[in-house]
Amino acid sequence: MPDVFVNYRTGDEESAATMIARELARRFGGERIFFASNSIELGHRFPLELVRAVEECGALLAVIGPRWAEVRGADGRPALEAAQDWTRREIQTALDRGILVIPVLVGKATRIDPTVLPDDLRELADCQYRRFDHRNAESDLTALGDALARLLPELGAEDHDAHTARERAAAKSRKKSAQDVGHTRMRTRDVEQRVRGGIGNLNGDLGTFVNEPQGPVNTGPGTQYNAPHFQGDNTGLQFTAGDNSGTVHQRFERRRSADER
Repeated sequence: MPDVFVNYRTGDEESAATMIARELARRFGGERIFFASNSIELGHRFPLELVRAVEECGALLAVIGPRWAEVRGADGRPALEAAQDWTRREIQTALDRGILVIPVLVGKATRIDPTVLPDDLRELADCQYRRFDHRNAESDLTALGDALARLLPELGAEDHDAHTARERAAAKSRKKSAQDVGHTRMRTRDVEQRVRGGIGNLNGDLGTFVNEPQGPVNTGPGTQYNAPHFQGDNTGLQFTAGDNSGTVHQRFERRRSADER
């Protein structure tokens, strides 16, 4: 059964009610929005379908325009005064069942005057309402949909706009991550090329490296790790290596052969 029942009066802003129902159906799915002219299948008994839909919905939107209380029935009297008026019966059923009722005041409609309401609808005047104006249709429909998604969690779980927004945010995050990885790889290649080329500065953090045949030497302000250096003659071999903590020197004497003794 639908989550939202759109209640309206024929002859008073039914076009606004149609617009509201269509937008909510687009956002949450047509099966979750009840709109009498679209939701009752051919051949089905509309009194039974209307009552059942109201009783099982999560919220009823009472779309009310400037002529809502003035539209007259076949007897010439205000339709709202007739006990069998379906607009009145739908709202009364929702109020009696404790269902959330949200008046949607359209255009120049003012706050509901309780004195024009039948006794069984007086509570409607106390319900917090929303406004809908054709000049602000997009923003008003968005605000109404946001409110319903928040008030009815099961409906909110089917929010097409929220899903689309999350997908766009995820795609944007993936794109940024890919760009960051690509940028890091480019910087790494640039560093490697600089060091191999002879002289390079690694972001000013590690200092300047100068390549020599025996390995790169750090000449900058960062931590220095100088490559091991070997030198020697026929008397022995000297090993030199170090960092900021000091330089290690070690000499290895060449062992003389018997002939040299």
